[in-house]
This record gives sequence, structure tokens and C-alpha cells, in this order.
Amino acid sequence: MVTRIALLGSTGSIGRQTLDVVEQHPDAFEVVVIAARSNLDLLREQVRRHRPSLVVCASSERRVEGVETLPTPEGLIAAATHPEVDLVVFATSGHDAIPATIAAIEAGKQIAIANKEAIVCAGEVIMPLARQHGVQLRPIDSEHSAVWQSLASGSTDSLARIILTASGGPFRTTPAHELARVSYEQALRHPNWSMGSKITIDSATLVNKGLEVIEAHHLFDVPFGRIEVVIHPEQIIHSLVEFVDGNVIAQLSYPDMRLPIQYALGYPVRLPATTRPLDLASVGRLSFEAPDLARFPALRLAREAGEAGKSLPTVFSAADEVAVDAFADGRITFQGIPRLIETVLDRHSPHDITTLDDVLEADRWARREAERLTREIA
Repeated sequence: MVTRIALLGSTGSIGRQTLDVVEQHPDAFEVVVIAARSNLDLLREQVRRHRPSLVVCASSERRVEGVETLPTPEGLIAAATHPEVDLVVFATSGHDAIPATIAAIEAGKQIAIANKEAIVCAGEVIMPLARQHGVQLRPIDSEHSAVWQSLASGSTDSLARIILTASGGPFRTTPAHELARVSYEQALRHPNWSMGSKITIDSATLVNKGLEVIEAHHLFDVPFGRIEVVIHPEQIIHSLVEFVDGNVIAQLSYPDMRLPIQYALGYPVRLPATTRPLDLASVGRLSFEAPDLARFPALRLAREAGEAGKSLPTVFSAADEVAVDAFADGRITFQGIPRLIETVLDRHSPHDITTLDDVLEADRWARREAERLTREIA
């Protein structure tokens, strides 16, 4: 049986690798809808190769010859609820996909999700809604996919803790006094993964790992006190789960996003691998260390925001988006990113998140406040 896919974020790193998986398994998957923010030349090539029935594009020159084309963000709802689609793949980053995620759930679509911001900001809305509609959220993030796969060895009732691994980013061993001088280009040099610019900067600050802690809390319904982070520079172990009997289960592979993507698309079937097999002898050594929260305070801030709950995770995520843009533009330093986030969090009056409007209200407030503060704390 062919799984018909709507791919949101087709021209980004995850989107391109998703299409690679689809092309490796043409009898298993068919792309029905493609959505992209920009990169119109690549989008047109993807349309030529996969012939979807609907295209969504944010570009002002968004017309794609020979296929119905809708604008974003409103077109994302149409993409996520398209009647011919079985599985919606959220390969985007940022907050724009939150309404589309909710719409897909309400339409009863199965979901494979790499957009951590949707779960971080709207988890209180999305997870109960998914349970109500019988929708499974299949994580694409390598860490959450590893947890998901490892949990097959037992139930969450017998889970003692989740251990998320982190590479430590490009500045894991950089002396603290040098961090203020690192450039945007240096921060983009991730040691293991090839990703989009936003998530790569988030990995350098450990914001990304903080978002993953909050995301794991929602996806697996696990208290924050049972979610830990360990630095694992080789990134062979993608995460671990420990059960109450002391057994620890881990998922291992070379760093390659096509593996968790393929697992999410094909679940519960494990399709034949198209990537190189793991050779532990050639890897030789696996090392681990505790994260340095003094040098990388964003991880602490994310956990505190997650534990406090309400609108604070949304504010954390939105402030980070503004801060990363400001760093890219040279308006703040690398260390200014967590400083800006912390200041915005300190100035926020938390409110409950029960609807999408609650999320959007917190998002708008955080962005306005972060923009206003950018020059002040640079």
C-alpha cells in the first residue's frame, strides 16, 4: 500500500532528505503535496520530479507551471488537510506550522514531525487533540526517534528516565572568554550534522537541546525530572531510555537524518536501508560528558521555561528566533542570544495555553519585546 505524503518544507535540509527517502522507495511513497518557503528553482525541480497535485509557496513569484499553487501561510492548511494525503511531513522550522499541525490532526492525518517549535509552544493543545483524534505524531528528530524506537522495549509506565544526547556543537571546547568573539559563520560549522542555518545556530548555543527537552516532555508524557542531557561528541548514540529494572536501551547509527525520516515515513514497517551500516570498530571510541550550563545557559533556561510551563516555552522559542536573526545580522553577539532570551523570559507574565490564540498571543508579545531589547543588551 502506497503512503501518500504532504511534505511541508520541501526545499530545506529535512525536506530534501525526505524526498531522497521517497525516491529510494518509489513503491512505498507518493508525494501528493509540496510546500516550500522559497528557493523557487529547487521547488520547480521537485515538482517536475514528483508531480504533486498541489504546491504551496511563500515566494512572491510563486506560480509553478502546470500545477495548482497556493500562497503561505494560508496554503499550509490546505496542504495539511488535502483529501488525498495519508501522512503530513512537517519538515519546517519555526512557528508558522503550528496552525497547520492542528488542522492536520483535526483532519485525522497521520503526522511525521521535525518541527519542534510546534510541540514546544503548543504541546498543551496538540497532544490532547492528537489523542482525541487517534493521530500518532511520529518524531523525525534523531533524538526523539531514538527514544521512540527504544521505548519499543517497554512501556512509559516502566520508564525511569530519558537521556538525550547532544554533540556539544562547534564550541564545546572553546574557552569561555572566546565565545563573545565567535562569528555567525563559525557557529554554522556543526561538527556532525548538515542542517538549516537556524537549527545549526541553535545547536551551537544548546537552545536546540533545550527545545528537545521540552518536546520530549510532551511527546512521551514524561516529567522534566526524568529527562537528562549528556554530551556525546561522536553522535553515534542518538538517545537512550532507562527502565525501572536498570536496563538501558539505546539507538545507534552514523549521523544521517535519512534514517529517522525513513522510520517515521514507513512505520511500523522497517524498510531496507539505503545508508551505510554502522561499523563500531572503525568508530573506535564513544565519549560522554555533562553539559556546561555556565558556558551554555540556554539549556538551563529552556528547562526552567518548560518546568514553569504556561506561555513560557512559547516565549523562549520566539525570543530565540529573534535573537538568532539578530546574531546573523551582527546586531548581537553569540553570547547575546541566551542573554536576550533570559531578559524576555524575566519580563513575561505567564498565561495558560489552552487554544491556538493563546500561543499566538505569547508569540507576538515575545517577538515585540525581543526586538525592542535587541540593541539594549547587545
